Amino acid sequence: MTESEEPGEPGGRPRWRRPWLVAGAAAAVVALGAGAVAYAHGSSPAKPAAPQDGYPGLPHTTVDIASDTCGRGWTAPHTGLQVFDLVGTGPVAADAYLETAAGAVVGEVESLSPGTTRPFVVRLAAGSYTFQCLPQDEAAVKGPVVKVAGSGGGSPAVVPVTQQDLIPPTLAYEHWVSTQLPGLVRDVDTLQAAVAHGDLAAARTDWLPAHLDYERLGAAYDAFGPLDGSINGTTQGLPDGLTDPGFTGFHRLEYGLWHGQSASALAPVAATLGKDVRALQAKWPTEQMDPLLLGLRAHEIVENAVQFELTGRTDYGSGSNLATVGANLQGTQEALTLLKPLLSTRMTTLPQINADMAAAEAELAGLGGAPLGSLPTTRREQLNAVFGQLVDDLAPVAAVCDVRRTS
Repeated sequence: MTESEEPGEPGGRPRWRRPWLVAGAAAAVVALGAGAVAYAHGSSPAKPAAPQDGYPGLPHTTVDIASDTCGRGWTAPHTGLQVFDLVGTGPVAADAYLETAAGAVVGEVESLSPGTTRPFVVRLAAGSYTFQCLPQDEAAVKGPVVKVAGSGGGSPAVVPVTQQDLIPPTLAYEHWVSTQLPGLVRDVDTLQAAVAHGDLAAARTDWLPAHLDYERLGAAYDAFGPLDGSINGTTQGLPDGLTDPGFTGFHRLEYGLWHGQSASALAPVAATLGKDVRALQAKWPTEQMDPLLLGLRAHEIVENAVQFELTGRTDYGSGSNLATVGANLQGTQEALTLLKPLLSTRMTTLPQINADMAAAEAELAGLGGAPLGSLPTTRREQLNAVFGQLVDDLAPVAAVCDVRRTS
């Protein structure tokens, strides 16, 4: 699964949008570990795939996706690993789910355009299945129930979550953030006082704990609004870069503290940071996180850490990227803990995710917070491998927590 960068507020944290899950990502990623999905064209039911289609040797079944012909074409059901080629035969784009009799999703395609064909790979066990077609601006339609006979196991089916399912963990996360904000304000006050007193050595010491307080809150940053860019923004998108007046907050202070700027020059920066974190604390009780984003953030926090922290793109002099990644992991762990009641019945890979999290924490502990640039190539490669695996295994959390249309 790939991500595409979108600009956020000028100087703010880059925003990331998750592309629509296609070709059974919820099932293929969770159950089969499939990453990329090839595009296939229409074929006859149960016809063996040609080697060039990306699924050599697998049987294909072509199925219509439209309000009036939903599920048509599945006439030779069988168990085992196979490819469904879904064809948009209606006048508008449509989503399509393959569901069990209990309503659990085995595979899906989203935004299937008219006249196009897209596949998903799935392993079916014996049981009853049906395709559900959801054309844009039209009511959902279920196709005929198809009974599959045979032996062997199938891909795990995922019971869709609802927005109501996500509200309790989101409220719990909002409460957790509220318990973290007093420590952020306190540590920023300490940092601001050091700068105001001209003790820049103390300020350099105080900067990191204050910054890590903020970095632990990654799943909530979208709810912070413009304050996120003011508190933790970078020079990205700022026309004058390091000298742009829009460059404020932790990273502006970091740059000054580690590049010899005077206390008198940095005092206004620290004062603004102090004002902004207090404003955040004051407004937070009235803010609401979008429940649809909590599962996405659990994956996105680590992905952003890999792309921005482990590449050193956010280092303005302190060399603290690895410590920041550690704080990001803590924020991810909090989100996963709160989502566990939903995930434990839907994801058999939770033990692997827990093992990946432990491996990532151990890797960071072994490096002892060393500056990223001081690491030998072999350690950088090992670090990237560990976190790359974690990102891959967290991706299904976003897929499972993606609220699906049901009507």
